[in-house]
Amino acid sequence: MKVKDARSLPPVAQEDLRRRAVKAVEAGMTHVVVARLFGVTRHSVDAWVAKRRQGGMRALWSRRRGRPKTKRLPVRQLAQIREAIKNRCPEQLKLPFSLWTRAAVADLIRRKCHVNLSVWTVGRYLADWGFTPQKPLRRAYEQNPTAVRRWRAEEYPAIREAARLAGAEIQWGDEMGLRSDHQTGRSYGLKGRTPVIAGTGQRFSCHMISTITNRGFLRFMVYQKHFTAPVFIGFLRRLIRTTARPIYLIVDRHPVHRAGAVNRWLGRRTKQLRLFYLPAYSPELNPDEELNNDVKSNALGRRRPHNRKEMTGDVRRYLWSRQRQPEIVRNYFHEEHVRYAAL
Repeated sequence: MKVKDARSLPPVAQEDLRRRAVKAVEAGMTHVVVARLFGVTRHSVDAWVAKRRQGGMRALWSRRRGRPKTKRLPVRQLAQIREAIKNRCPEQLKLPFSLWTRAAVADLIRRKCHVNLSVWTVGRYLADWGFTPQKPLRRAYEQNPTAVRRWRAEEYPAIREAARLAGAEIQWGDEMGLRSDHQTGRSYGLKGRTPVIAGTGQRFSCHMISTITNRGFLRFMVYQKHFTAPVFIGFLRRLIRTTARPIYLIVDRHPVHRAGAVNRWLGRRTKQLRLFYLPAYSPELNPDEELNNDVKSNALGRRRPHNRKEMTGDVRRYLWSRQRQPEIVRNYFHEEHVRYAAL
């Protein structure tokens, strides 16, 4: 017996087939005989009979095919969900997620709207709302939003105006450590077989301190010692020799930057160099962080140095090349969170 594919029939014919098959079962015929008589599978007959018992003949009616044309959530609820994703983190809403994934948004909709949506439906909602998957910026809980707003609106404009009146050059400074096992980027390989990159099992490191300006000037020092007050003072000595103009240097609140020895050294050179401090726990306000990311990704993360001397040489050569590319240094200031410093 050839079994029919009832899905190819029109909705009205499918409904009539289901109704006649169920009536035949109710008349005393077995499911196997009814399936053979109507040319369908026994499992289909079982399902139709079960629907008839649970919901009556109405359960056998044909329903509209395809994806519903109307959204399953009211406009007001959609707006609430969108604003929650835009302005808050999952942890703030007591969800067991740290990032806004499709599963996290589906969980939020289930809790707030009592509607279960698949991750694919949630993905379409997110696309309609203008959300795209992105790598989030890291921000410390200890950061004071009021201090950040005051820095942008009052403190930095005051520093900029004071530098203009004094004919000073504003520089942004930062320091970071570099490790031999740092890795960025991806490598092509066969599916299911992770590529293996050979490298030394030894761990070694070096450090760099740098300053940049929105005009594209870059100064740096690569060293192997720990970052201490004498190291910082040594860099500042070199820094003031690079320009005849006064320097207004903006740095974070690292303990070395505020050390007593540094303050005493600066106290004797107020006409040459002044230090200003960013709000606490706010590295995203410093354009020099973009240089750090550049160096980590391109000077170190994509190479495999065999020893500390080779790694230090790679970093220095990369920074020398950046000094000859002021347009790239200026582009660091085009990032949205540091764009205010481009003026």
